[in-house]
Amino acid sequence: MFARKFSVEMIVGENRCPVPFEWLDAFCMRNFTGSAEFDDTLPLGEGQIEAGLRIDPARLAEALGEWLTRRGKGNGQPVVIEVHEMERTSRSAG
Repeated sequence: MFARKFSVEMIVGENRCPVPFEWLDAFCMRNFTGSAEFDDTLPLGEGQIEAGLRIDPARLAEALGEWLTRRGKGNGQPVVIEVHEMERTSRSAG
């Protein structure tokens, strides 16, 4: 189900940082967002999410940015989110 890993960063003004785990966790829980759209997401830690193949990274970034902005996480400024797929590490046959 969770086939991909993403790094998730937030930009507020000129400041860039990983999205805190607590914020990712709240966003990924349907009872906080009221939407099933991102049910196939699982926060792993600060700035990291695992996601299923149905998740569109651009839509995830847009929705998370809007949600964080509405919750005041940008201190009056819009929150811009960047989502990048992390490289997969493969195990070499030994």
